[in-house]
Amino acid sequence: MTMSPGVEYQGQGKDVEKTIALSPTQSARDGQVVEPLGTKRGIKSRQAQMIAIGGSVGTSLFIASGQALAVGGPAFLLVAYIIMSLMVYGIVTAVVEVGTHLPLSGASMSMHCSRYVSKSLGVALGYLYFYSFGILAAYEITAGTILINYWPNNVHVAVWITIFMVLIIGLNLCPVHIYAETEFYFAGIKVILIIGLLILSLVLMLGGGPSHDRLGFRYWSDPGAVNAYIEPGSRGRLVAFIYVWILSGFSFYFSPELIIVTSGEMKNPRKNLPIASRQFFYRLIFFYVLGAAAIGAICASNSSGLVSGAGNANASPWVIAIRNAGIEILPSIVNAGILSSACSAGNSYLFMSGRSLYSLAVSGHAPQIFTRCNRWGVPIYAVLTACLFVPLAYMVCNSGTGVAFNWFISITNTAGYTSWIVCCVTFLRFRKACDIQGIASPYKSRAQPFAAWICMILFAVLLLLNGFTVFLPGKWSVSGFLTSYIGIPIFLVIWLGHKLTAGRNDPWMYSPQDVDLTSGLSVVEADVSQGQADEAMNSAGVGLIKKLKNRFISVHISDSDEVAYAS
Repeated sequence: MTMSPGVEYQGQGKDVEKTIALSPTQSARDGQVVEPLGTKRGIKSRQAQMIAIGGSVGTSLFIASGQALAVGGPAFLLVAYIIMSLMVYGIVTAVVEVGTHLPLSGASMSMHCSRYVSKSLGVALGYLYFYSFGILAAYEITAGTILINYWPNNVHVAVWITIFMVLIIGLNLCPVHIYAETEFYFAGIKVILIIGLLILSLVLMLGGGPSHDRLGFRYWSDPGAVNAYIEPGSRGRLVAFIYVWILSGFSFYFSPELIIVTSGEMKNPRKNLPIASRQFFYRLIFFYVLGAAAIGAICASNSSGLVSGAGNANASPWVIAIRNAGIEILPSIVNAGILSSACSAGNSYLFMSGRSLYSLAVSGHAPQIFTRCNRWGVPIYAVLTACLFVPLAYMVCNSGTGVAFNWFISITNTAGYTSWIVCCVTFLRFRKACDIQGIASPYKSRAQPFAAWICMILFAVLLLLNGFTVFLPGKWSVSGFLTSYIGIPIFLVIWLGHKLTAGRNDPWMYSPQDVDLTSGLSVVEADVSQGQADEAMNSAGVGLIKKLKNRFISVHISDSDEVAYAS
């Protein structure tokens, strides 16, 4: 059962967790299949749901939202987050529909793109994920060290970088269930933090702070609901809105893709992926829309330090509002919560980088050594290779190399929008292939395919507008242009380079009737059957325990009654 050249999937029933990718030289020995260890489905349902929650709440919500507030004002901030939440939900429903059909070991949107659209485009997307996630993992480590400096200390920044590196790399080398459990608690801290901040915002709005100053929506009137940026008047307000809209996307980057990456190691993914999709919309509304409304209500857009550029929690609108309210202890608590968010993001980015390389190898687009997993189901060589990006964090220790590190970050600036455009293309080709071949997908969203078309167009516009301010009068700079757009030619070079070399005999886009929708399907169906059997067994076990417990209680009460009657 061939999925792609040189790749076979083996496993039935209970052996489905040992689903593996075989290289051509690993076909047989003594007449039997030789099966190297593969990834394991160790992510439980509760962990999968919490990872989805944590993935939808980024560090940018706590910090970068302050820059958006300062540029556009509270009204533009709120509108931008509403629009971006709807667009990201369109991406989530699209990728979950694709991922639910074949949640194989090594699943990723690059694997699905290679299968449903074009091998070369899938390769380009896979390597975009690999280097973007690796660089972002290093970036989150540096963000963590900056947050540490909120509390005065004399420890050199390199020491903190080393501590965070050891923590994040160590977690990624552990069995996947340990990674999932860690992310479960990290995400729990995020949820508690944002809920606490929303409640605090309501209290401050109603005058429940130490000063009993009733804020309401005062800052919508003074300094105003919207701001002008760079240009005066209505033109400046248009510039401000576009800038805030583009900036809001960074808070959501790669959260939909994280769900698909974890599906390859998720228990019963055909059940849990649609659940994650349905709940994602409410999480976006609760965390981002309410969060944006709260930020605009409790923090003025012209607050001192809002865009200090220090990059730490002092520039967070939440911390500024808390300090203005005269609450002493909470800024440190909020900073600690944001620090855990940075650790969680770095942990997830490194996980996704390693799994992206593993996915490329499983699809036959990277050396087969990266398909090898240890006895815990960790693709050890892929993870160790992804870890090579993490030491880039040390570059911030020197001002000269810090500039170079910023250039690495610039490569990822357009990665999120590029990924979402390709995700839309992948979904549309998948849906068309299903329709023409008469195959029913296990999950379909009512929002599709219209949402995918709208999102693809809008994200393409945002991608091209990413650095639009450099084209305004007096704002042109070569470094600013390259910083905003360098990621696009890198992606195109990988895509076209593969197409003109290894993929020169492949079509630019597969015809719908030629798309492979069935290879590996029996493995997924066997996994579904095994998952249902495990759930039924667990339910039966819980029911038996309840019956025995109730029986024990009734017997105990009866014995007590007999003793009381005898007395």
